[in-house]
Amino acid sequence: MREKSLRHRLMLIVSYIFVVPSLVLCYIFFEQNVTLSPTHLVLFFLIMALAVIGIILVHYVFEAVSTTADFLKKATEGTERLSLNLHQEALELNEISSSFNRLIERLEKTTESLTQTKEALHESEEQYRTIMENIEDGYYEVDIKGNFTFFNESMRKILGYEREELVGMNNRQYADEENNRKVYQTYNRVYQTGKAIKNFEWQIIRKDGTRRDVEVSISLIRNAEGDPTGFRGIVQDATDRKQAEEERKMLEERLQRAEKMEALGTMAGGVAHDLNNVLGGLVGYSELLLMDIPEENPWRKHVSSILNSSLRAAAVIQDLLTLSRRGVTISEVVNLNKLIPDVFKTPEFEKMKAYYPYVSFKTGLEEGLLNIKGSPVHLGKMLMNMVSNAAEAMSDGGDVAIRTENRYLDKPIHGYDEIREGDYVVLTVSDNGKGISAMDIEKIFEPFYTKKVMGRSGTGLGLAVVWGTVKDHDGYIDVQSEDGKGSTFTIYFPATREELPSDQEKISPEHYMGRGESILVVDDVKEQREVATSLLTRLGYKVHAVSNGEEAIDFLKTHTIDLIILDMIMDPGIDGLETYRRVLEINPKQKTIIVSGFSETDRVTKAKEIGAGVYVRKPYILEKIGLAIRRELLKTTVNP
Repeated sequence: MREKSLRHRLMLIVSYIFVVPSLVLCYIFFEQNVTLSPTHLVLFFLIMALAVIGIILVHYVFEAVSTTADFLKKATEGTERLSLNLHQEALELNEISSSFNRLIERLEKTTESLTQTKEALHESEEQYRTIMENIEDGYYEVDIKGNFTFFNESMRKILGYEREELVGMNNRQYADEENNRKVYQTYNRVYQTGKAIKNFEWQIIRKDGTRRDVEVSISLIRNAEGDPTGFRGIVQDATDRKQAEEERKMLEERLQRAEKMEALGTMAGGVAHDLNNVLGGLVGYSELLLMDIPEENPWRKHVSSILNSSLRAAAVIQDLLTLSRRGVTISEVVNLNKLIPDVFKTPEFEKMKAYYPYVSFKTGLEEGLLNIKGSPVHLGKMLMNMVSNAAEAMSDGGDVAIRTENRYLDKPIHGYDEIREGDYVVLTVSDNGKGISAMDIEKIFEPFYTKKVMGRSGTGLGLAVVWGTVKDHDGYIDVQSEDGKGSTFTIYFPATREELPSDQEKISPEHYMGRGESILVVDDVKEQREVATSLLTRLGYKVHAVSNGEEAIDFLKTHTIDLIILDMIMDPGIDGLETYRRVLEINPKQKTIIVSGFSETDRVTKAKEIGAGVYVRKPYILEKIGLAIRRELLKTTVNP
C-alpha cells in the first residue's frame, strides 16, 4: 500500500513539474494572443511529451520497483524458507555425516577383519597347498568329464608328466581301453549314488610307457547348490607293494615246494640207502661169478643178465638219490652240444621214439656253446626225462624242440624259479602238445605226481629227477605252459671256462691190479664187506674188514694199512667222517677212499677237506673201485 501511495505522489510531482508549467505557458500565450513560433510549438509539445514520458516512466519505474519489491519479498520469504530448509537439511546432513562416520568406522573395522580373514584364508590355502604338495600320495581333482583341474606334485610324479602337460588332461589319455572302461563304470557309480569309493584298483600308463598299479579313492565335488561338478580323491602307487606281495607269495610257494621236496627226498634217500646195500651184493657177487664162469658155460648168460639188471636197478636208486639231493654228484666238464647227440643214440631214446612214431625231434644247438660242470650220466637222464615228457604230451603227433644257447643275465629273472644274474648255458625243451594246466604246474616236480601212461614212465619219478639234477648242478629251471598250447622247459646251468678233457682210451685191468698192498674195508653191512673182500682179493690186495668205526680205530692201533675203504654212513656207532678224524690222530698220512650209496654232501666235502681221497658211489663195479684205489695208492707212492 505504501508503494502505491508513493507512486501517486511521484506522479503528481512529475505532473507539477511538466504539466503545470505547460498549462501556464498555454494560458499566457492564449491570453496574450501571442503568436507562437514553430520553435515555441516544438518546445511546448516537447514539454508535453516529456510530461507524458515522465508520467509513463514513473509508472513503469514504480511498476518495476513494485515488481522488484514483490520479487525481493518473495525471494526473502523463499530465502527464509530455503534457509530453514537448509538448516533442516544441515541438521539431517549432520546426522547423515555422523551415521556416515560411524559407517566408515564400521567399514574400517570390517575391512580390517576382512584383511585378517583374507590373510588367514591365504595362510590356510598355503597350508593346504603345502600339505597337498608334500604328502606322498597323489591328490587330484577332475571335472565331470574327467579332465584335471587340480593335482599335487606326487600325482604328477606318479604319472610321469610335466605339470603343464597334465593340466586339462583326461584320464583316458593315461590308461588302456580295459582300465578306461573300469574307471568310467566306477566314476559313474559314484556320480549316480553319491557314495565315495575307496581302494579302487586301477592300472595307469606313465608317460614313458611303463605301467603302474594304483589304488584310488573317489568322491563327488558339489557346488553351493549341491549339484555335482567333478570328482576328487587320493591316489596311492601300489606297484612296489604288489610286487613285494607277489614276491613274498612266490617265496612262500618255493619254500613249501622245497620243504615238500626235502621231506620226500629224505624218504627217498633212506630207501635208496637200504636198496644200495642190497644191490651192492648183487652186483659184486655177479661180477665174481662172471670171473669164474667160462665163456662157453650157459650159466654165464644168466649171471650177466643178473649183473645188468642190478646195474639198471642201481640207476633207479641213483634217481632216488638225485631226487633226495643227497648223492654226491660227479663233477666234470661237460658240453651239452656233445651230450645231446650221445643221448639220442642210446637204446633208451630209440625205445622211446618207437612209442611215439608221429613225434619228431628237432635240435637247434648254438655254435661255440660254453661248457658246464656236472655229471654226464645225471644230465643225460635229465634230458631223457624231459624229452619223454614232451613226447607223451603229443601222443597224436607233434614236434619236440631241443635248443641250446649261451645267455648272459644282467638282472634276475622271476619265474617258476628265481634266476640270478650271470653267464649261463641254457637248455630249452619245448613241445606243442596239450600243455599243463595252472592247477597242475605247481605240482609237476613233486615225486609220484604223474599223469603218464603206466609202463612207459621209466622209474616213475619223472620231472622230480629233473628238479633234483638241476639243483645238484646249481642251476635254475623255468616253466612256461598253457593248457592246450604246449610247454617250454628252460634250464639255466652256470657256465664254466674250463675246457673239455681229452678222450681217454679204455683202461685194461692190468692198470688197476694190486701189488699186494694191504687194505682195510670199514662197512656196517656184512654183504658189502664180503663182496669188497672178494673183489679186492681178486685184484691182488691183502684185505681186512671190520663192521664199524670203533673196530677200525682199534685195528689201526696195532696194524699198518696202506689204504682204507671207508663207508660214510654206519649205524650204530660213529660215522665215516668221525672215524676218519680219529684215524688221522693215529696216522696223519693215512690214505682213505670214501664209499657210500647215501651221503650228506657237506660231510663228504668235509672229509675231503681234511685229507680223504676220492668218493666212490655204491654199488661199485670192479673197474671203478680198482681205478680209485690205484690212483690213491700212486698218490701215496709219489708223495709219501
